[in-house]
Amino acid sequence: MMEFGLQMAQNRISVLSRHLNDFPKEEKRCLVPKLQPRLQHTSGGTSGRWQYTEDSHRLTNTQRQFYEDNGFLVIKNLVSQSDLLKYRNQFEALCNKNVVVPGMTIMRDVAIARSEFVPGEKAITKIQDFQGDEVLFQYCSLPQILDYVESFIGQDIKAMHTMLINKPPDPGTKSSRHPMHQDLYYFPFRSANKIVCSWTAMEHVHRQNGCLVVLPGTHKGQLLQHDYPKWEGGVNKLYHGIMDYRPEHPRVHLEMQPGDTVFFHPLLIHGSGANTTNGFRKAISCHYANSGCHYLDVKGTVQQKISEETLEIAKRRLGPDVTVDFKDIWMLKGRLVRGQEINL
Repeated sequence: MMEFGLQMAQNRISVLSRHLNDFPKEEKRCLVPKLQPRLQHTSGGTSGRWQYTEDSHRLTNTQRQFYEDNGFLVIKNLVSQSDLLKYRNQFEALCNKNVVVPGMTIMRDVAIARSEFVPGEKAITKIQDFQGDEVLFQYCSLPQILDYVESFIGQDIKAMHTMLINKPPDPGTKSSRHPMHQDLYYFPFRSANKIVCSWTAMEHVHRQNGCLVVLPGTHKGQLLQHDYPKWEGGVNKLYHGIMDYRPEHPRVHLEMQPGDTVFFHPLLIHGSGANTTNGFRKAISCHYANSGCHYLDVKGTVQQKISEETLEIAKRRLGPDVTVDFKDIWMLKGRLVRGQEINL
C-alpha cells in the first residue's frame, strides 16, 4: 500500500488557489482544472530542484513547479480546431473502412461487442497504434506538442503509443469506465521520468461524458499491482486497474475544451468515469519517450501479466509460429519525431 501523505495533501488546493491569482499574464495559457480541495503548489526555485522536467524555453517556472508537484499540466487551446476536424474525419473514414491502415488495433466496448454489430463510427470505441496513419500521426508531430514534450523528457523524442479514444454512451453496465491505473504498467522501458503522455480533448470533455480523473502527486510513488477489476458489467480488454490504491486520496476531474491538452507522468494514477450522455467523447493521445530510454525484462514483476496478455494477442494476429517478445512489440510501435535515435 502506498503512503501519499494524505494529511498534507488535504491543504494542497487552497495553497494552489492563492498562487494562481499571482500568475503573470504570459502564464495564463496554463489551465488549472476546476479545483476540488487538494492540489499541491510550491514556489519556484533553482534548477537543481527539478526532477520531472527539463530546462527549456517552453515552461514557465510556475508551470514547471506545478508539474513537479502534481504530475500533470493542462495547456489550453494547444491544438487547432482545423486539426481536430481532420483527425475526426479520418477516424470516421477508418470506422467506415473507407481507409484501411495495416497494424492498427481496433477496440470495441465489451457491451457493444456482445450485442449486434452497429456499423460505422458507433461500433469502434478506440483506435490504437496509428503510427502508420499519416493523417492521425500528424498529431504526434505537432511542433507545439513536441515543444512541451521536450520540456518534460528532453530533445530526443520517440512516439511510442498512440490512441484515439471514442468513449461511447454507457449502455447501463458502466463498461465505458476506465479503472484507475498507471500507464507505466504497459511499458517495458524506462526511466519513468523520461516518458510523458499528451492527451487532447477533441470536444468538450466533462464529468458527465467521462473526463479524466487524476490523483495529484501519485507520480512520486511506485508502480503498483494491476489486474482486471471485478465489475459486474464487465471490463474491456486490457483495461487493467490498480488493486490497492487509496480511494480517499485527493482527486481532480479534468474538464477540458476542444484543443486543450494535458501532459502527465506515466506513474500518475488516473482513470475516467462512465459516459452518461447520449454522445461519444473523443480524445487523441500519444505517449512519448526519450530515445535514450532502455528496455527491461518484465518477467517476475507486476508487469508480467500484461506482457503475457499482450503477447497472446500478438500471436493470434501473427500466427503461432512467429517468435516475438514484449520488447519487439514496442520496438515496432516506436517512431522518432524529434532529435536522434539512441536506444529505443
